[in-house]
Amino acid sequence: MPDDTGRFRRLWADEKAAAHLYRGLAALSDGDDRALFDELAATEERHAEHWAQLLHDAGVEPGRARLPLRTVVLLWLARRLGVARVLPAVIRAERSDRDRYRGVPQAPPAMAEDEAAHSRRLALAIAPTVAAGLAMAEGRHRAGAGGSLRAAVFGANDGLVSNFALIMGVAGGAQDASTVVLAGVAGLVAGAASMAAGEWISVRSQRELYEREIEIERLELEQFPDDEQRELELIYRSKGVDADTAAAMAAGIMKNPAAALDALVREELGLDPNDLGSPWVAAISSFVSFATGAAVPLVPFLLSSGTAALVIAAVLSGTALAAVGAAISVLTGRSAVGSAVRMVAIGGGAAAVTFAVGSLVGVTLG
Repeated sequence: MPDDTGRFRRLWADEKAAAHLYRGLAALSDGDDRALFDELAATEERHAEHWAQLLHDAGVEPGRARLPLRTVVLLWLARRLGVARVLPAVIRAERSDRDRYRGVPQAPPAMAEDEAAHSRRLALAIAPTVAAGLAMAEGRHRAGAGGSLRAAVFGANDGLVSNFALIMGVAGGAQDASTVVLAGVAGLVAGAASMAAGEWISVRSQRELYEREIEIERLELEQFPDDEQRELELIYRSKGVDADTAAAMAAGIMKNPAAALDALVREELGLDPNDLGSPWVAAISSFVSFATGAAVPLVPFLLSSGTAALVIAAVLSGTALAAVGAAISVLTGRSAVGSAVRMVAIGGGAAAVTFAVGSLVGVTLG
């Protein structure tokens, strides 16, 4: 029974945290989105009551639920960036949790079905098409709305790890603080510029591909309107609309060429023609996020020198690596502590290797 009560308490806390997250997202939303989040929160609260009752039957009170870091960070980001920016991370978290009741005999079958349906309902609510929503719910492609958030986190991580390792390597082989600062500034600017250029080319190429696909769809609409109308009918029928209604809907949309193109692009190509991605926004975001991470190990050498600067840079970078690891856990749905420890180990290991190499090279050249 102690093992069971421990499991019940964890499941109760998880459900309470999920309900708190959905209530928070509902407070930041309106209309259908608010209703959806409130409904999901109510479902999580019913699940929490089930585990609380089992604890009570075992003579144990659940106590007060402590919110996990992932929930706190998601709500903080939702308040500042908007709910749409964090929904892909919420979907991934739901997807990773959907099998948590497998092998738990005290969990009613309906509860496991509810959990499995949450990521699907959220994905269908934000995806441009049903097919895209199902693919997002099953994890077959990256959720587009969360791309900028993911890019910012990983951009900061790249800047932090690469410049931390570079600065430690130079500091290991050079006694002059100005040399370390020069290397750190050069690493920051060069890395951020490289990231920005790469992101600009990537997003621009992707946008040109999407624009080409939309242009092909426009030409097909002009040259083969009857075929395109039948495609719309089939799309609506695949969603459960009866044949006569689907035909009427398709015929009505085809009367407006702009509306017809928009519908075909969304339904057939799975694209939002109003949100194909901005290469300039992507480039600037990448530059800023990389530079922000790269500045962390550099700042101590701007204010101090010698061993003091080295120790402060290591401490600040270790703290920042832990924070980045925790932020990555929000995107992946994994343990915040585990992700933080892994990031500190990877970044610290890279810095230790370059410091050792720098020390050896410095002695040899000296």
